[in-house]
Amino acid sequence: MKEIILTKKKNGMAMLLLTILLYLIGIAVFVFGVTGFDSEGHIPALRLTAFIAGIIWMCIGWFPLLGLRILKPQEALVLTLFGKYIGTLKDDGFYWVNPFCMGFNPAASTKLRQSGDVSPTSVLSASTAESVVTNLSVNIPDKKISLKMMTLNNNRQKINDCLGNPVEIGIAVIWRVVDTAQAVFNVDNYKEYLSLQCDTALRNIVRLYPYDVAPNVDTTGDGIADEGSLRGSSEVVAARIRDEIQAKVENAGIEIIEARITYLAYAPEIAAVMLQRQQASAIIDARKMIVDGAVGMVEMALDRLSENNTVELDEERKAAMVSNLLVVLCGNHDAQPVVNSGSLY
Repeated sequence: MKEIILTKKKNGMAMLLLTILLYLIGIAVFVFGVTGFDSEGHIPALRLTAFIAGIIWMCIGWFPLLGLRILKPQEALVLTLFGKYIGTLKDDGFYWVNPFCMGFNPAASTKLRQSGDVSPTSVLSASTAESVVTNLSVNIPDKKISLKMMTLNNNRQKINDCLGNPVEIGIAVIWRVVDTAQAVFNVDNYKEYLSLQCDTALRNIVRLYPYDVAPNVDTTGDGIADEGSLRGSSEVVAARIRDEIQAKVENAGIEIIEARITYLAYAPEIAAVMLQRQQASAIIDARKMIVDGAVGMVEMALDRLSENNTVELDEERKAAMVSNLLVVLCGNHDAQPVVNSGSLY
């Protein structure tokens, strides 16, 4: 379905004034016919004709007002005439179209966790013209399609990463409608369609990455292990999710501006175990750093004692000194020194 933009319909004010003028003329004709009755209830043929015409016009004279449409910036209205697509109004302004034209938007009442999904309001505009259109138009404001950038915040999903660990992840997708005809005619409900495609794209991409960096894992598909992960490569993962969603919603006239990860954590059933694993890894790294530093300090102390000939130590005393220094430097608690006031033996 190819979108057709209607650009020559901005004559709403002229039609509104013309309809009001004709309605006033109809009232005047009706009054002219009424005043033609004599005391016996007879009326000349001309005044009778004017009386009938005035009644008919007052009954149907308001019908052209049903063709008035008002569009605000970044709004569109898809019009159908007896089921046939005739075009889309996109620019903001005051329009008049065929009163039999109907606005078509199957996703008008769909409410998702996204910006722009608000309940329809019955508050009238302060403008007289807009109030008339709001009251008389058969196309309620919900039938309009927003062309603004909107944010879809999908529910969190539990997905297994490439190592089989269940993780919970949520994304926010910024999107907008770029082709109104494709959005309303190519899919049944473009909002629900987008939400479903976001879920499937998220699942397809997350299963390619580990939660954290893992050895021998290829996340790019080039056959070489890399350091990609959900936690450390969030920008790359988000870009791949965006491209995946865009490829799936291209036929629905939707453009994906951006996708961002808003929530990422291990699933509750393994979160405690993974936390212990991270704590153990951190403790091992810290211990390794402490031992490396302690060995360096012991070597420096022995070298300084040998250079300055401060004390002569045999191998046994050096071993005892190294043991004592390592205990002091690597211990979790402050050392409790023992002062020897006698000999070393």
